[in-house]
Amino acid sequence: MAAVAENSGEAAAAKNFDPQMKPKSQFDANNLAEMFSNLNPLAKEFFPSSYSHHDRQDFQFYYQNNTRSSAKAFHVADQLLDGDINRRRRSDFNNQGRRRMNNNRSVRAQQEESIRRTVYVSDIDKDVSEEELAKVFREFCGYVNDCRICGDPHSVLRFAFVEFANEHSARTAIGLSGTVVGSYPVKVLPSKTAILPVNPTFLPKSNDEWDMCTRTIYCTNIDKKVSQAEVKSFFETSCGEVTRLRLLGDQLHSTRIAFVEFAMAETALQALNCSGMILGSQPIRVSPSKTPVRPRVTRPGSMKPS
Repeated sequence: MAAVAENSGEAAAAKNFDPQMKPKSQFDANNLAEMFSNLNPLAKEFFPSSYSHHDRQDFQFYYQNNTRSSAKAFHVADQLLDGDINRRRRSDFNNQGRRRMNNNRSVRAQQEESIRRTVYVSDIDKDVSEEELAKVFREFCGYVNDCRICGDPHSVLRFAFVEFANEHSARTAIGLSGTVVGSYPVKVLPSKTAILPVNPTFLPKSNDEWDMCTRTIYCTNIDKKVSQAEVKSFFETSCGEVTRLRLLGDQLHSTRIAFVEFAMAETALQALNCSGMILGSQPIRVSPSKTPVRPRVTRPGSMKPS
């Protein structure tokens, strides 16, 4: 009996089978396609708020002339949207490039203006200090922003860069070429470089720090193998008591620099004669410091428990 019922059920199913019947998922896909085909791709709801009226007109032109179905219309809309995104990216990139170029031009213009206010002075007497040289130019030319003497203090071939407050003063200073400063006539020419400014936060801020500067020297070209203790020992043996020392360096430079503060200003002047002496394996260069050696500030969180 069960076999007869099963056979009759299969016969009824075979009788009702429709070969044209489609799966349910295919019905859903057809319904969606029909729904999308009834949408108007030209409606403003399909356009981002950032789209302009001109963009919508472009889309309408493409839709009316190049499309035959809503699917193609949506493809054109995607292309226009991608084009808008790419335009935004190009615009942002161009704006960043323009800002960077404007900043570079501004810095370059400031450097060129500083160069025009600077003169190069050569053949400076070894006994002439920066203050004395700046005083000579200040009397004849006007306010001096900065004065830097470079070179071996034992040689007459020292040179300097003097920066004035304006270009007129710099042009006037060139007329002082041949003027005797100390024991030798100096040569004055237009400078090809500007003076690298000192970070104002490092400059002395009180009378006590100005006094510290008179007792401090700036030492360069120090062998990287030389330790801070060796630098201190070198200057104490050659000159006198060192009260504070700061040895600085990094991986980018082959040598190190140091700021050395002595107990007395006379000792600091004596230390200038150490320029050219060998420390480690290299001759050092010594000049007066424009900045004091400030004591390191210990942060509360970095204090170690005793």
